[in-house]
Amino acid sequence: MNSHTDFILSPMTRILEDVVTAIAGIGNGIETYPIYDYVMQTLFLKMTGFQEQKMKCVCWELATYDYEYRYEKYSKKTIGECSNYNDKKDIYKDLIKQIQKSVANFDVSTYLDREEILRETFTFLKDTFGKTNLSVWAQNSFIEFVNDRTLIRPTYFGSNDNLFENTLQNLYKQLYSHRNRCAHNTLSYQQNLPTLKTLVHDDYKHDNYFVRFSLLILIDKIFIRLYNKYLEENENRLYR
Repeated sequence: MNSHTDFILSPMTRILEDVVTAIAGIGNGIETYPIYDYVMQTLFLKMTGFQEQKMKCVCWELATYDYEYRYEKYSKKTIGECSNYNDKKDIYKDLIKQIQKSVANFDVSTYLDREEILRETFTFLKDTFGKTNLSVWAQNSFIEFVNDRTLIRPTYFGSNDNLFENTLQNLYKQLYSHRNRCAHNTLSYQQNLPTLKTLVHDDYKHDNYFVRFSLLILIDKIFIRLYNKYLEENENRLYR
């Protein structure tokens, strides 16, 4: 495998495991609470940046073997940052189309074990953060995330037409807005506390880091599985 492929197949979850290990010795006393926002913003931006680079690597690898795709993707269009939902959805559909060149009736919803992906994601986040200072610093958000098992359902992601259905698209828009606020440091001049109007909105409780992490990990797991399928079919095609 080449370095791009190694990177594409490397799980994003390693980033979260690394940060939990790094801050294990800090403790969770009241004097440590100011660290929370710095740690979570840094972790979040590292994850979004990791995924943006992975999307670009997927495009590059597809273009390496498909010259028509290369022309369409790099000459007629601009790839962009690969950070918003539409960018990710387009690359997701590009990957499906490549697989369908070998498997015409390929259906993502039947290929992916969506319940397993969702279970792995929630179990990982619960086990990784459950007894750490991060879950203590954001206790309410973590408890809400763990207890709300209706927030993300298997039918909400992984169809041939859409990476995410409407509910998760709306959650991803919140994630993307927060990514831009963090990346461009607009929080430095905006009020740090939400307004009362924001607090009473139904979506506010979902605007937390654990939900954001779950969405990014879901996308990562989906792409890893689909890219593995693409590699398998591409190898078969080359040796026919």
